[in-house]
Amino acid sequence: MTGAVRLASAFREPSTDAALADLASLAGGINGSAVSALSILKSAAVEAPLPGHGSTRYLWELLATLGAADLTAARVVEPHLDARAILSESTAHPEHDEYAAKGISFDAGSWGVFAAEASGMGLEAEQQDGEWTITGRKPWCSLADQLDYAVVTARTGAETRRAFAVDLRDPGVVACQGPWISRGLAAVDSAPVDFSNVPGVPVGADNWYLQRSGFAWGGMGVAAVWYGGAVGVARRLLQASRERTPDQIASMLMGQVDTALFAARTALASAALEVDAGRADGPAGAVLAARVRSVVAGAAERVLVAAAHGMGPGPLATEEEHARRVADLHVYIRQHHAERDDASLGSAVLAGGADPW
Repeated sequence: MTGAVRLASAFREPSTDAALADLASLAGGINGSAVSALSILKSAAVEAPLPGHGSTRYLWELLATLGAADLTAARVVEPHLDARAILSESTAHPEHDEYAAKGISFDAGSWGVFAAEASGMGLEAEQQDGEWTITGRKPWCSLADQLDYAVVTARTGAETRRAFAVDLRDPGVVACQGPWISRGLAAVDSAPVDFSNVPGVPVGADNWYLQRSGFAWGGMGVAAVWYGGAVGVARRLLQASRERTPDQIASMLMGQVDTALFAARTALASAALEVDAGRADGPAGAVLAARVRSVVAGAAERVLVAAAHGMGPGPLATEEEHARRVADLHVYIRQHHAERDDASLGSAVLAGGADPW
């Protein structure tokens, strides 16, 4: 059950629908294999526009389409495209010229983005004679032993962090062996990585990575993948409901699913317009991203519950694709920190940092 996922029904372009359908077909053949997912990076990158350049909705539709087809494929492609967006945003900085000089090119290989933090872990960046080196342990580095490059964040001072482009094939980069026992996104190993005097090329200035508008846009791009994953689960529930005469409970569950997906789709489509109109920069973008991610994560959880209640244990126990999609989505949406992210948004509202209702 693959196919294009649209955030708005109006102005459907046959050529883009066909392109999304082709990507859905490619992703549908991944079957949860991260290695296979790496093979579609180029096709996705050729088709994907940069966020904030007038086609953000289409970018998010592409991510949602991948998510609906195979969440492992989307989980591999999304950071690759995010890295491209980060490097593109940084072109206003003089350091950008160093990429080519260091042999770093987005078109040359596969990319990840390693920006997570954890207690007791972290990278330190030091500069000597104009050259930066990175040392330490970075948590949650997905597929570090299979990618070519990554944008990583490292501390440059007590209160400052900076992004760097690094070559993951450098001998100073050593991926740790787990533990990664997740049943969801099982092939997307996200273990820590040790860095030892690894050369890094600055991407933006100190603290630029978190302060740039694209940080919020990328967060909403991840939410588009969640939405796509929820659509994939909902499609299976719809099929099951149509295979028998639906009772009132089945109709109620489909109504709940439709409402949840409508809210998520509307939030993403509206946010894409705000991004392209230049109204999602700075603090406004951060608040918008918090709202969108909360709406979409809530919708995905609603769909997961409806599917479980509507179909029972059968598909979870006997259907590889459905069971994998459900497990993948459960893990993926935990990138939203639930009540903690809601509390952060609420604090922004109380402080007057969000538009009034």
